[in-house]
Amino acid sequence: QVQLQESGPGLVKPSQTLSLTCTVSGASITTKYYYWSWIRQPPGKGLEWMGAIGSSGSTYYSPSLRSRTSISRDTSKNQLTLQLRSVTPEDTAVYYCARGRVPQITTRSSGDAWGQGTKVTVSS
Repeated sequence: QVQLQESGPGLVKPSQTLSLTCTVSGASITTKYYYWSWIRQPPGKGLEWMGAIGSSGSTYYSPSLRSRTSISRDTSKNQLTLQLRSVTPEDTAVYYCARGRVPQITTRSSGDAWGQGTKVTVSS
């Protein structure tokens, strides 16, 4: 059974870089034909796909966030990392990592495994 767990700071100041880690157990992040996404949900809004990394290490980004986002992985630790630069209060959200068969996960059903999410607030 694959499990994902997000971790990182709950509070980030404006203009700083948000860094989150997703630790995966029960499956390898290098297994073929799977993509590992970061998705966020701002308060009162829907899911927003941010980007993904594939089993080969290829990365995919939302056009609206591409300039501020980096997704990487540590295969030795079976972990994914999200970095979001120059954050503003509008980046306040619950951040999720998820696994899917496609790079872009926009609904709950398009991912077959999800972390519980971690709440991040951007505030001074």
